[in-house]
Amino acid sequence: MENPVHSENQRVGPGAYIALLFAMVFFSGLLGGKEWYGVFDFTTLNGAFGKVVTDVNLQGDAVDAAKSAFRGKGGNGAMDGFLFAFGLIPAVMFALGMINVLEHYGALNAARKLLTPLLRPLLGIPGSTGLALIGSLQSTDVGASLTRVLADEGQITDKEKTIFTMFQFSAGAMITNFFSSGAVLFTLVAIDGTHAVPASIGLCVAVMFIMKIVGANVMRLVLNVTERKQSAEVQHG
Repeated sequence: MENPVHSENQRVGPGAYIALLFAMVFFSGLLGGKEWYGVFDFTTLNGAFGKVVTDVNLQGDAVDAAKSAFRGKGGNGAMDGFLFAFGLIPAVMFALGMINVLEHYGALNAARKLLTPLLRPLLGIPGSTGLALIGSLQSTDVGASLTRVLADEGQITDKEKTIFTMFQFSAGAMITNFFSSGAVLFTLVAIDGTHAVPASIGLCVAVMFIMKIVGANVMRLVLNVTERKQSAEVQHG
């Protein structure tokens, strides 16, 4: 197993903390939207593919054109998987490019120094995963891309990568998916005028985040038990 060198004691200057702050905002989705400040948001700059016409129906005097993403509908197998992977390429390349620029200015070193005391006991992962953690709450593509960079550069071990992947897998892209689909449930009203969902949005987000941590620690426990069993077998073998 790889033993990455975590340079927690490396000196970090003010510029590195500024780069880290920018990275956290850039990948968090806080500045997303069509306003001018959207140029500082990853998802906004990454953009989206256009729609293609899949069906045309004549409704009276009007023509209704149904549109879908370039993948179309009803695809399956390797061909549909290829188109899905093809759609990920822009996000992955953009994320890798940005993380290299931010790393040059010391953002990862600053994240490692600030977040390791928190993430190490909480999840068993180094602080250098902080940007990937923040990015994964907004986009699964960002989280996966940044995690791949950390693994390739040897900044996280295979065990840490597995634990971190479990954190990302549970309620993937939590913020984006929840507010784009699940949040509409909180606007529903019952017959008597009360809210159909007797909970707050903040509570639901907190529960999802806590369960992501729980899931990661369950994986952490499984890996620790497995390592101990393997060590015992080697000693008695």
